Amino acid sequence: MSTVSRIHNAEQNPRIKAVFDDIRSARGTDKINNLWHYLAFDPDLLESVWADVKSVLVDESLIDFKTKEMIYLAVSIANSCTYCVHSHTAAAKARGMNEQEHAELLKIVTTAARTNHLLNALQVPVDPQFNADTKA
Repeated sequence: MSTVSRIHNAEQNPRIKAVFDDIRSARGTDKINNLWHYLAFDPDLLESVWADVKSVLVDESLIDFKTKEMIYLAVSIANSCTYCVHSHTAAAKARGMNEQEHAELLKIVTTAARTNHLLNALQVPVDPQFNADTKA
């Protein structure tokens, strides 16, 4: 259950409508995901989050769109965000992630989680060559 109520008729607010229209345009769909409907309880937050998401996931950059979605999926798994895992799995598949890539991603995420937990538990000192301040 959500901690805030979904805003019904949210697009009566011109700020919310502008963000929703931009989402539709950027994604090439009429569908507005629940995330945006629930964030509409605060137009400032809605605008800010959409601007960040758009700049990272929608705008072209050095990293291709499928890889961006796969990274977002990996972080969503690590952060235990069920909504995001579903959303970014679908988005990565829509961007071309196949079943073998999905399986490999899951192997990487779960292996990283295991070694992260072990290193956190053991508090192993960082090797000097991994320190950015160390000159090679």
